[in-house]
Amino acid sequence: MGLDEDAYPRMTATQIARLVNHGDISAREVVDAALRRHARVDGAVRAFREIWPQRAREAADAVQRALAAGVSLPLAGVPIGLKAWDGVDSPQARRLIAAGCVPLGLTSVPGRGTPWQTWGETLHGPTTNPWRADRSPGGSSAGSAAAVASGVVPLATGTDGAGSIRIPAAWCGVVGVKPTAGAIPGDRPGGLRVSGPLARCVRDAAVYLDTVLGTTTLATAVGTPITEPIRAAWSTDLGFADVDPEVATIAHAAARQLAASAVVALSPARLTLRDPAPAWPVLRAVERGQTSANAASARGTALPDPQQRAAAEALRRDNDRRLHAFFATVDVLITPTTPTRPHGHDGPGDAMSVALTWAFNVSGHPAVSVPVGHTADGLPVGVQLVGRHGSEPLLLRLAATLERVTG
Repeated sequence: MGLDEDAYPRMTATQIARLVNHGDISAREVVDAALRRHARVDGAVRAFREIWPQRAREAADAVQRALAAGVSLPLAGVPIGLKAWDGVDSPQARRLIAAGCVPLGLTSVPGRGTPWQTWGETLHGPTTNPWRADRSPGGSSAGSAAAVASGVVPLATGTDGAGSIRIPAAWCGVVGVKPTAGAIPGDRPGGLRVSGPLARCVRDAAVYLDTVLGTTTLATAVGTPITEPIRAAWSTDLGFADVDPEVATIAHAAARQLAASAVVALSPARLTLRDPAPAWPVLRAVERGQTSANAASARGTALPDPQQRAAAEALRRDNDRRLHAFFATVDVLITPTTPTRPHGHDGPGDAMSVALTWAFNVSGHPAVSVPVGHTADGLPVGVQLVGRHGSEPLLLRLAATLERVTG
C-alpha cells in the first residue's frame, strides 16, 4: 500500500510506526511523503533551516534493513525535525533516531539582534505561523512547532528555558511538553532549560518521552481512562500576569469542559506567585556560567553580583514554598499557556509572552500545553497543565482527555 500525500499530514507518529513495523508501508515511502509535504508548504512557512533529502532516504533504508533483521524499532520510519541548536547530537535526538526516527532536517531558531525569542530565522526569511503568515510561530522552538503544525513531520525536538516548547506549541496549535527539570538525559538537574517534544497529539508526545526515558509508563497512562475526578484549580494570571481576555475565556472554557465531564473537580484554591521576571535573567546567567563581558552582550546587564543572586534565590524559594502549599491541596494547575495570541513579526511590544510559563522553569515543575480552540481571528489558543515534580503520567493522561473533550 502506498502513502497518499494528503493522508500523510494527518497521520500520527504511532500510526506511522505501526504501519512501517507491520510492512504495510516502507520507511522510504513515509520519508518521500514528508519531503513532498515540505516542498509543498515550507516555502511559505519556512520551518526548516536545513533539509536533508538524501540523508533522510538513506536513514529510512537503514530502518528497513534493521526491521528485516528483526530489530525492534518503536518509532520505525517516523520523520522528525531537529531543533537547530541541538541537532543530531542531543541525547534525546540520539535516542529517537536509535528507535527508528528519521531526521528530516534542522528546524529554525531565533537569530541574533533581538531580545525577544518568539520567532525563527532561516536564510529565506522568518518562520511564519502556519495558521496566519503575518504572525509569529513563537519560540525559541519556532521551526519545530511550525513543522509539526504544517504537517511536514509528526514529531520534533524542542528545548524550553522559559516557555520555548510551550509557547510555540500553543501558538501553532500542537502539543508541547516540558518535563520535570533534570528528567531527560543530558539536562541539568535543577536547571532552567529542559528538553522535550513538539507533537501532533498527546499520545505521540508520550511515546516520544517513553523512548527518550527508556520507559513505557507514559504511553500506558495516556490510554488509561480517568475514572475519579482529578483535583485541579484554575488560574488566569498566576497572580501577576496581564492576560488577553479572549485567550483567558477560551482556555477557561476548556477547564470548565473538563469539570462538566467529571474529569476534574475544580477547587477554589488560588495560586499567587511572585513574578519571576527579576530572578530569571540572574538565574540564567549564573546557570550559563557567563563572564561579565558575554553576560552584558546577552542580557544588556553586568554579571549578577552576590546580592542579585541572593535576591533571585530568595524569590525562587518563596515561589517554591507557595507551589508546595498549593500542590498539597490540588493535583493539577490549569492556566492559559500564553497571556496573548501570537504577535506579528515586528515583535511582542510590551507583552511578556513568557509570563505564564517561566515560573515553572524556575521551579522545575512539569507542564504540558494542549491546543483547545481559536480566537475570533483564527489563531490557536493553548491550555497549560502543571503538576508536581515527576507527575508527567498524570499530566499526559489529563492532557489526552482534554484533547478528546475539546476535539
